[in-house]
Amino acid sequence: MIVTVTLNAALDVTYEVEALVPHGSHRVTKVLRKRAGGKGVNVARVLAALGHPTLVTGFAGGPTGRVIRDDLRAAGLRDALVPVDGDSRRTVTVVSRRDGDATVFNEPGVQVSPTEWDDFADRFPRLVRDAQVVVLSGSLPPGLPSDAYAELIRTSHAAGAATVLDTSGPALLDALSAGPTIVKPNADELVEVTGRTDVARAAAELRGHGARAVVTSRGPDGLLAVTRAGHWRAVPPERLSGNPTGAGDACVAALAAGLAGGRPWEALLREAVALSAAAVPCPVAGDFDAGVLHRFRTRVHVEKLSAAHAC
Repeated sequence: MIVTVTLNAALDVTYEVEALVPHGSHRVTKVLRKRAGGKGVNVARVLAALGHPTLVTGFAGGPTGRVIRDDLRAAGLRDALVPVDGDSRRTVTVVSRRDGDATVFNEPGVQVSPTEWDDFADRFPRLVRDAQVVVLSGSLPPGLPSDAYAELIRTSHAAGAATVLDTSGPALLDALSAGPTIVKPNADELVEVTGRTDVARAAAELRGHGARAVVTSRGPDGLLAVTRAGHWRAVPPERLSGNPTGAGDACVAALAAGLAGGRPWEALLREAVALSAAAVPCPVAGDFDAGVLHRFRTRVHVEKLSAAHAC
Protein backbone atom coordinates (compact mmCIF):
# COMPACT_ATOMS: atom_id res chain seq x y z
CA MET A 1 0.00 0.00 0.00
CA ILE A 2 1.04 3.59 -0.69
CA VAL A 3 -0.13 6.31 1.70
CA THR A 4 -0.37 9.86 0.35
CA VAL A 5 -0.30 12.74 2.83
CA THR A 6 -2.01 16.00 1.84
CA LEU A 7 -1.95 18.24 4.88
CA ASN A 8 -3.37 21.12 2.81
CA ALA A 9 -6.09 19.29 0.87
CA ALA A 10 -8.33 21.38 -1.37
CA LEU A 11 -11.38 21.39 -3.57
CA ASP A 12 -9.95 21.95 -7.05
CA VAL A 13 -12.09 23.97 -9.44
CA THR A 14 -10.97 24.13 -13.08
CA TYR A 15 -12.39 26.76 -15.44
CA GLU A 16 -11.93 26.93 -19.20
CA VAL A 17 -11.79 30.31 -20.93
CA GLU A 18 -11.24 31.18 -24.56
CA ALA A 19 -8.00 33.00 -23.77
CA LEU A 20 -6.48 34.32 -20.56
CA VAL A 21 -5.89 38.08 -20.88
CA PRO A 22 -4.21 40.01 -18.04
CA HIS A 23 -6.40 42.80 -16.58
CA GLY A 24 -9.35 41.54 -18.65
CA SER A 25 -12.82 40.22 -17.87
CA HIS A 26 -13.34 36.54 -18.74
CA ARG A 27 -16.39 34.48 -19.57
CA VAL A 28 -15.99 30.90 -18.38
CA THR A 29 -16.84 28.66 -21.33
CA LYS A 30 -16.85 25.48 -19.28
CA VAL A 31 -16.36 24.30 -15.70
CA LEU A 32 -14.06 21.41 -16.47
CA ARG A 33 -14.01 19.90 -13.01
CA LYS A 34 -14.79 20.35 -9.33
CA ARG A 35 -13.11 17.64 -7.32
CA ALA A 36 -10.94 16.78 -4.35
CA GLY A 37 -7.38 17.94 -4.84
CA GLY A 38 -4.11 18.96 -3.33
CA LYS A 39 -0.86 17.43 -4.54
CA GLY A 40 -1.08 14.20 -2.53
CA VAL A 41 -4.67 13.60 -3.65
CA ASN A 42 -3.59 14.02 -7.28
CA VAL A 43 -0.78 11.52 -6.68
CA ALA A 44 -3.28 9.05 -5.22
CA ARG A 45 -5.54 9.39 -8.29
CA VAL A 46 -2.66 8.55 -10.60
CA LEU A 47 -1.53 5.61 -8.45
CA ALA A 48 -5.06 4.21 -8.26
CA ALA A 49 -5.42 4.45 -12.05
CA LEU A 50 -2.19 2.44 -12.32
CA GLY A 51 -3.62 -0.24 -10.01
CA HIS A 52 -1.80 0.57 -6.76
CA PRO A 53 -3.75 0.36 -3.47
CA THR A 54 -3.67 3.80 -1.85
CA LEU A 55 -4.82 5.58 1.29
CA VAL A 56 -5.32 9.35 1.37
CA THR A 57 -4.74 11.22 4.61
CA GLY A 58 -4.35 14.81 5.75
CA PHE A 59 -6.86 17.36 7.03
CA ALA A 60 -10.39 18.23 5.91
CA GLY A 61 -12.92 20.52 7.53
CA GLY A 62 -16.19 22.36 7.09
CA PRO A 63 -18.58 22.20 4.11
CA THR A 64 -15.69 22.13 1.62
CA GLY A 65 -14.09 19.27 3.54
CA ARG A 66 -17.31 17.26 3.24
CA VAL A 67 -17.33 17.82 -0.53
CA ILE A 68 -13.71 16.67 -0.67
CA ARG A 69 -14.48 13.46 1.21
CA ASP A 70 -17.61 12.78 -0.85
CA ASP A 71 -15.61 13.18 -4.06
CA LEU A 72 -12.86 10.83 -2.85
CA ARG A 73 -15.49 8.24 -2.02
CA ALA A 74 -17.10 8.64 -5.45
CA ALA A 75 -13.68 8.17 -7.07
CA GLY A 76 -13.07 4.96 -5.13
CA LEU A 77 -10.19 6.47 -3.14
CA ARG A 78 -9.99 5.36 0.49
CA ASP A 79 -9.42 8.23 2.88
CA ALA A 80 -8.39 8.72 6.48
CA LEU A 81 -8.63 12.51 6.52
CA VAL A 82 -8.57 14.00 10.01
CA PRO A 83 -11.26 16.62 10.75
CA VAL A 84 -10.43 20.23 11.62
CA ASP A 85 -12.74 23.02 12.78
CA GLY A 86 -12.16 25.39 9.86
CA ASP A 87 -13.28 25.10 6.24
CA SER A 88 -10.89 23.46 3.77
CA ARG A 89 -9.42 25.58 1.00
CA ARG A 90 -10.22 25.81 -2.68
CA THR A 91 -7.88 26.14 -5.63
CA VAL A 92 -8.92 27.61 -8.96
CA THR A 93 -7.20 26.70 -12.23
CA VAL A 94 -8.00 28.71 -15.36
CA VAL A 95 -7.17 26.93 -18.62
CA SER A 96 -6.95 28.80 -21.92
CA ARG A 97 -8.59 27.05 -24.87
CA ARG A 98 -6.37 29.00 -27.25
CA ASP A 99 -2.99 27.67 -26.11
CA GLY A 100 -3.68 25.22 -23.28
CA ASP A 101 -1.77 27.31 -20.73
CA ALA A 102 -3.04 27.22 -17.16
CA THR A 103 -3.03 29.80 -14.35
CA VAL A 104 -3.54 28.56 -10.80
CA PHE A 105 -4.84 30.42 -7.74
CA ASN A 106 -4.11 28.67 -4.42
CA GLU A 107 -5.83 29.65 -1.18
CA PRO A 108 -3.55 29.42 1.88
CA GLY A 109 -5.54 26.70 3.64
CA VAL A 110 -7.41 26.15 6.87
CA GLN A 111 -5.80 27.10 10.20
CA VAL A 112 -4.75 23.94 12.06
CA SER A 113 -4.59 24.17 15.85
CA PRO A 114 -1.84 22.52 17.95
CA THR A 115 -4.43 20.09 19.29
CA GLU A 116 -5.52 19.11 15.77
CA TRP A 117 -1.90 18.59 14.72
CA ASP A 118 -1.25 16.44 17.81
CA ASP A 119 -4.34 14.37 16.96
CA PHE A 120 -3.05 13.77 13.44
CA ALA A 121 0.46 12.89 14.64
CA ASP A 122 -1.03 10.42 17.14
CA ARG A 123 -3.05 8.67 14.41
CA PHE A 124 -0.28 8.63 11.83
CA PRO A 125 1.69 5.57 13.07
CA ARG A 126 -1.42 3.41 12.63
CA LEU A 127 -2.05 4.78 9.14
CA VAL A 128 1.43 3.91 7.85
CA ARG A 129 2.14 0.62 9.60
CA ASP A 130 1.25 -1.40 6.46
CA ALA A 131 2.65 1.10 3.95
CA GLN A 132 5.51 0.35 1.58
CA VAL A 133 5.82 4.00 0.59
CA VAL A 134 4.54 7.24 2.11
CA VAL A 135 4.20 10.29 -0.15
CA LEU A 136 4.21 13.71 1.53
CA SER A 137 3.14 16.42 -0.88
CA GLY A 138 2.31 20.08 -0.99
CA SER A 139 2.39 23.11 1.25
CA LEU A 140 1.79 23.13 4.99
CA PRO A 141 -1.46 24.74 6.13
CA PRO A 142 -1.29 27.68 8.54
CA GLY A 143 -0.63 26.67 12.13
CA LEU A 144 1.68 23.72 11.48
CA PRO A 145 5.36 23.80 12.50
CA SER A 146 7.80 24.00 9.59
CA ASP A 147 9.29 20.64 10.66
CA ALA A 148 5.93 18.84 10.43
CA TYR A 149 7.09 16.74 7.48
CA ALA A 150 10.27 15.76 9.33
CA GLU A 151 8.17 14.27 12.12
CA LEU A 152 6.01 12.32 9.66
CA ILE A 153 9.05 11.08 7.72
CA ARG A 154 10.63 9.72 10.91
CA THR A 155 7.39 7.97 11.82
CA SER A 156 7.14 6.47 8.32
CA HIS A 157 10.71 5.19 8.39
CA ALA A 158 10.15 3.69 11.84
CA ALA A 159 7.25 1.73 10.29
CA GLY A 160 9.55 0.44 7.52
CA ALA A 161 8.18 2.63 4.72
CA ALA A 162 10.17 4.57 2.13
CA THR A 163 9.23 8.24 1.69
CA VAL A 164 8.84 10.65 -1.21
CA LEU A 165 8.73 14.35 -0.29
CA ASP A 166 7.40 17.02 -2.67
CA THR A 167 7.29 20.43 -1.03
CA SER A 168 9.22 23.70 -1.06
CA GLY A 169 10.70 26.47 1.05
CA PRO A 170 11.20 26.04 4.81
CA ALA A 171 9.03 22.90 4.87
CA LEU A 172 11.51 21.27 2.49
CA LEU A 173 14.64 22.43 4.29
CA ASP A 174 13.33 21.45 7.73
CA ALA A 175 12.40 17.95 6.52
CA LEU A 176 15.86 17.03 5.22
CA SER A 177 17.28 16.07 8.63
CA ALA A 178 14.77 13.18 8.73
CA GLY A 179 16.43 11.61 5.67
CA PRO A 180 13.58 11.35 3.13
CA THR A 181 14.18 8.54 0.62
CA ILE A 182 13.50 10.80 -2.38
CA VAL A 183 13.00 14.56 -2.48
CA LYS A 184 11.31 15.83 -5.66
CA PRO A 185 11.67 19.61 -6.09
CA ASN A 186 11.50 21.43 -9.37
CA ALA A 187 14.40 23.57 -10.55
CA ASP A 188 12.88 26.82 -9.28
CA GLU A 189 12.29 25.34 -5.84
CA LEU A 190 15.91 24.19 -5.72
CA VAL A 191 17.12 27.71 -6.50
CA GLU A 192 14.81 29.11 -3.83
CA VAL A 193 16.10 26.90 -1.00
CA THR A 194 19.80 26.76 -1.94
CA GLY A 195 20.50 29.99 -3.82
CA ARG A 196 22.32 27.90 -6.46
CA THR A 197 21.38 28.08 -10.13
CA ASP A 198 23.26 24.88 -11.01
CA VAL A 199 20.67 22.14 -10.56
CA ALA A 200 23.09 19.28 -9.89
CA ARG A 201 25.09 21.24 -7.30
CA ALA A 202 21.89 22.39 -5.62
CA ALA A 203 20.59 18.80 -5.51
CA ALA A 204 23.90 17.64 -4.06
CA GLU A 205 23.53 20.28 -1.36
CA LEU A 206 20.13 18.85 -0.37
CA ARG A 207 21.72 15.41 -0.18
CA GLY A 208 24.37 16.88 2.07
CA HIS A 209 21.61 18.02 4.42
CA GLY A 210 20.07 14.54 4.65
CA ALA A 211 18.04 13.66 1.56
CA ARG A 212 18.99 10.19 0.32
CA ALA A 213 18.18 11.06 -3.30
CA VAL A 214 17.04 14.20 -5.09
CA VAL A 215 15.03 14.00 -8.31
CA THR A 216 14.64 17.44 -9.88
CA SER A 217 11.94 18.08 -12.46
CA ARG A 218 12.99 20.45 -15.24
CA GLY A 219 9.77 20.77 -17.18
CA PRO A 220 10.07 19.70 -20.82
CA ASP A 221 13.77 18.94 -20.25
CA GLY A 222 12.90 15.95 -18.05
CA LEU A 223 14.51 14.90 -14.78
CA LEU A 224 17.92 15.04 -13.13
CA ALA A 225 18.49 12.49 -10.34
CA VAL A 226 21.32 12.84 -7.81
CA THR A 227 21.58 9.68 -5.71
CA ARG A 228 24.04 7.58 -3.72
CA ALA A 229 24.33 5.27 -6.70
CA GLY A 230 25.14 8.01 -9.20
CA HIS A 231 23.64 10.81 -11.27
CA TRP A 232 21.12 10.31 -14.07
CA ARG A 233 19.44 12.49 -16.65
CA ALA A 234 16.12 11.36 -18.16
CA VAL A 235 14.67 13.26 -21.14
CA PRO A 236 11.31 12.83 -22.91
CA PRO A 237 11.44 11.96 -26.62
CA GLU A 238 9.36 14.99 -27.61
CA ARG A 239 7.67 18.04 -26.16
CA LEU A 240 3.92 18.13 -25.65
CA SER A 241 1.63 21.14 -25.38
CA GLY A 242 -1.09 21.36 -22.78
CA ASN A 243 -1.53 21.92 -19.05
CA PRO A 244 1.63 21.06 -17.08
CA THR A 245 0.11 21.54 -13.61
CA GLY A 246 -0.38 17.79 -13.02
CA ALA A 247 2.99 16.67 -14.38
CA GLY A 248 4.84 17.00 -11.07
CA ASP A 249 2.23 14.95 -9.22
CA ALA A 250 2.36 12.26 -11.91
CA CYS A 251 6.14 12.19 -11.54
CA VAL A 252 5.81 11.69 -7.77
CA ALA A 253 3.32 8.88 -8.35
CA ALA A 254 5.80 7.12 -10.62
CA LEU A 255 8.62 7.54 -8.09
CA ALA A 256 6.44 6.08 -5.33
CA ALA A 257 5.34 3.16 -7.50
CA GLY A 258 8.95 2.53 -8.49
CA LEU A 259 10.07 2.43 -4.86
CA ALA A 260 7.21 0.09 -3.97
CA GLY A 261 8.19 -2.21 -6.83
CA GLY A 262 11.93 -2.09 -6.12
CA ARG A 263 12.74 -0.77 -9.59
CA PRO A 264 16.32 0.23 -10.48
CA TRP A 265 16.94 3.92 -11.04
CA GLU A 266 17.00 3.73 -14.84
CA ALA A 267 13.57 2.09 -15.00
CA LEU A 268 12.14 4.30 -12.27
CA LEU A 269 13.20 7.50 -14.02
CA ARG A 270 12.02 6.29 -17.42
CA GLU A 271 8.55 5.68 -16.01
CA ALA A 272 8.56 9.00 -14.13
CA VAL A 273 9.31 10.99 -17.29
CA ALA A 274 6.76 9.07 -19.35
CA LEU A 275 4.02 9.47 -16.76
CA SER A 276 4.81 13.18 -16.29
CA ALA A 277 4.52 13.72 -20.03
CA ALA A 278 1.27 11.77 -20.13
CA ALA A 279 -0.26 14.24 -17.66
CA VAL A 280 0.42 17.29 -19.84
CA PRO A 281 -2.37 16.75 -22.43
CA CYS A 282 -4.96 16.49 -19.62
CA PRO A 283 -6.67 19.69 -18.44
CA VAL A 284 -7.03 18.46 -14.84
CA ALA A 285 -4.25 17.42 -12.44
CA GLY A 286 -4.50 13.79 -11.36
CA ASP A 287 -5.32 12.51 -14.85
CA PHE A 288 -3.01 11.16 -17.53
CA ASP A 289 -3.25 10.06 -21.16
CA ALA A 290 -2.71 6.30 -21.27
CA GLY A 291 -1.80 6.43 -24.95
CA VAL A 292 1.00 8.93 -24.34
CA LEU A 293 2.26 6.87 -21.41
CA HIS A 294 2.40 3.72 -23.52
CA ARG A 295 4.11 5.56 -26.40
CA PHE A 296 6.73 7.28 -24.26
CA ARG A 297 7.67 4.36 -21.98
CA THR A 298 10.13 2.85 -24.42
CA ARG A 299 11.37 6.13 -25.87
CA VAL A 300 12.53 8.12 -22.85
CA HIS A 301 16.29 8.59 -22.96
CA VAL A 302 18.01 7.82 -19.63
CA GLU A 303 21.72 8.57 -19.31
CA LYS A 304 24.02 7.92 -16.36
CA LEU A 305 26.33 10.86 -15.78
CA SER A 306 29.55 11.45 -13.95
CA ALA A 307 29.25 13.95 -11.10
CA ALA A 308 31.35 16.43 -13.08
CA HIS A 309 29.18 16.03 -16.18
CA ALA A 310 26.02 16.44 -14.14
CA CYS A 311 27.29 19.75 -12.77
